[in-house]
Amino acid sequence: MINRVILLVIDGFGIGALPDAAEYGDADANTLVHLAETVDGLSLPNLEMLGLGHLAPVKGVRTMAQPNGSFGRLGFASPGKDSVVGYWEISGVIQNDAPRVCRSGIPLKIVDTVEQLLGRKSIGRDISSMGEMLRRHSMEHMATGSPLLWTDGGNTCFVAMHESLMAPTDFHQRCREIRKTVKHAGLLIRVVGQPVIGGHDMLRPKVGRKDFVAEPPGVTMMDVLSRSGQIAMGVGKIYDLFSGRGFTKAFSVASGTAALAEVIGMLGKMPRGLICASVDFLSEDAAQSATTLQEIDRRLPELFERLRLGDMVIVTGDHGRDCSLPERTTTREYVPVFATGPKLAQGVDLGSRTTAADVGQTIVEALHAERLPIGESFLDALRPG
Repeated sequence: MINRVILLVIDGFGIGALPDAAEYGDADANTLVHLAETVDGLSLPNLEMLGLGHLAPVKGVRTMAQPNGSFGRLGFASPGKDSVVGYWEISGVIQNDAPRVCRSGIPLKIVDTVEQLLGRKSIGRDISSMGEMLRRHSMEHMATGSPLLWTDGGNTCFVAMHESLMAPTDFHQRCREIRKTVKHAGLLIRVVGQPVIGGHDMLRPKVGRKDFVAEPPGVTMMDVLSRSGQIAMGVGKIYDLFSGRGFTKAFSVASGTAALAEVIGMLGKMPRGLICASVDFLSEDAAQSATTLQEIDRRLPELFERLRLGDMVIVTGDHGRDCSLPERTTTREYVPVFATGPKLAQGVDLGSRTTAADVGQTIVEALHAERLPIGESFLDALRPG
């Protein structure tokens, strides 16, 4: 019997283009494979033991004959390729109609709203990565105090301000107002408020980003777990992505390794329910991304050693982010899914799932909550033979 589930969602953990990836300009995307090629191989022994080598030819990763976890790939039925799409679908909500509001850059209506609520003209307004935006406009931003504004090409509007130009608390409140205003205008977007620090020519993100998102339009796994009396803890940005709905408590963290450390620390305090953590590792620098991912992998045994009978760990992703492609933004990809735990089956190939909602369905079944409207549980495949 499963009493506790630990869900680790690794941001940008892509492993190959989805069938419709060409519609998003991502036909050649493969985040992990291309990252491994760029750094001449990745050392991921613990993900390797879970079965990573069975999913794609990742340089440096072996295909284990007897993995100690079950493995597969998740597809996404919802249109789009950002964290909102990914996390919502993992939780059991598929958006059938989600037009890309910012497909060609930030729409003028949103630009006007941002400039009105921040009280100054904006810089950027096009499709970009954060690193590119900071490099390109840092001097102008510091000289003029103009907010940096960009998009990933989907439904997310990123806004950045140096903390010396506007206090983060004030900045976040205004970003919240931006989200409310564009919502009233019928534009369903996420507004990300990113404070930045550093000198004029070396801006970098400050810990404390906030995501302002509408509540999911359907029933999520957190909703049904809450109704069944289960505990649901959020670590990292996941709480913001659901506007806090269904969570018992949330914990903010500064990095992917800090998220994993928070989860490990919670295991001795939380006897049942769900711990769901956002684990970030990607930057625009391939070497840094590889180093962070390898550090996350090295921390996994510390998590596994603290598991007890009745625990299940699921490791997956929310979308791809293949930084070998020109725009260096999110990519439309499959993501790996691994499941492991004491007395659970090992070496089971879970296949290529057509929807990430299968994860949410598996979790609610494992924790004895009501069934979600969509998704097929793979819990039976994890039961020991």
